[in-house]
Amino acid sequence: MKPWNELTHFAALDWADDHHDLVVVDAKGQIVLELTFSHTAEGWQQAQQAMTPWADLPVAIETSAGPAVDQLLQRGFVVYPVMPKAAARYRERKRPSGSKDDRHDAWSLAEALRTDGQGWRALSPLDPLTVQLRALCRDEIALIEQRTALVNQLLAALKEYYPAVLQAFEDWTAPYTWAFVLAFPTPEALAQAGKRKWEKFLHTHKLWRPQTASERLKIFAQAQSFKGTPAISAAKSLLVQSLARLLQTLAQQLGLYRARIQKLFDQHPDHDLFGSLPGAGPKLAPRLLAELAGSDWQQIKQIQARAGTAPVTYESGKIKRVKIRRACTLPLRATLHLWADLSRRYSTWAAAYYQAHRDKGQTHACALRCLAHRWLEIVGAMCRTHTAYNAEHHLRQIQNHGSWVLALVTKTAPKPGE
Repeated sequence: MKPWNELTHFAALDWADDHHDLVVVDAKGQIVLELTFSHTAEGWQQAQQAMTPWADLPVAIETSAGPAVDQLLQRGFVVYPVMPKAAARYRERKRPSGSKDDRHDAWSLAEALRTDGQGWRALSPLDPLTVQLRALCRDEIALIEQRTALVNQLLAALKEYYPAVLQAFEDWTAPYTWAFVLAFPTPEALAQAGKRKWEKFLHTHKLWRPQTASERLKIFAQAQSFKGTPAISAAKSLLVQSLARLLQTLAQQLGLYRARIQKLFDQHPDHDLFGSLPGAGPKLAPRLLAELAGSDWQQIKQIQARAGTAPVTYESGKIKRVKIRRACTLPLRATLHLWADLSRRYSTWAAAYYQAHRDKGQTHACALRCLAHRWLEIVGAMCRTHTAYNAEHHLRQIQNHGSWVLALVTKTAPKPGE
């Protein structure tokens, strides 16, 4: 791409599901092209031909992913993603009345790119392996969220007519719980099956434990003492069986996703780097790699803002407030939150760092964000030097820099002989 001061035209795309609005302005802000085209092969070919006169044309768009971004990158355009909140402010700047239409939205973004875009960061195309890994990880998260919704529906239905089974099992994301309601869909079916079949089920699914087996058998025996009416049982048992089968199918698909993700993660050149992160494990390490790949680690503060770990500060006169950053990449923030929590079990300094923030009166979530914020600095150093995480090396670095974390680690370290 040409140096910014040599660019003569700037474009923006207001995207939709079935069509897009394109506006191109020159260096003085005059509109030189307005085009509405359909989201089809012919429509994109029309747009590409219309933009041909301007080489290295930068394009602003109110998203960082999706089919429109994918088509722009495939055609070699330099894409500048704009956060929705920032795009709304640019629209208001051009039209304070609040009126809105697609062409005005595209024009206001093109003008913003022309006047402010020099400090923006262009979207870096990722390699195909990372693109596929990111898509798979995000789709896996979506399927897990769908599983959670189905489990909640299942629990609500069981509560109406079959409360005994809710007492017998706690983790309803476990496949054996779905198998149980399929084998014994009503309290009557459970009673008719008898003790021998209950014991066989527990043994078959490796649930026979001295401390829980007798209690579960007691709950099964009393299941009919507290239940729904026959009409409710007949209706809700059908729903429960339907949901259980859906959950079984979904579990199989999640297994396929897990295998595909692990295969791609093993092939990725940064496998050893992210695989060395304490507590990340086989599930979170691929997600961290997929979300952080392609980041400019020289701009660590921008990455921390994108991850949602950097707080938002509001200061005016005597007023100063600090609050959580809402505008961020949600899959990255969620993954960092989970990893920061798990890292406390595998890293002495992480556990001490978290506890120090809790001792200051911060909430669990706030302390985890602070820990994730610190972890991103470490991951940034690892990526810049392309070296895997080493706990002893990190502690030496803490000692060399005289970090306050060293005192926490020393304080919480076990004494000799303990």
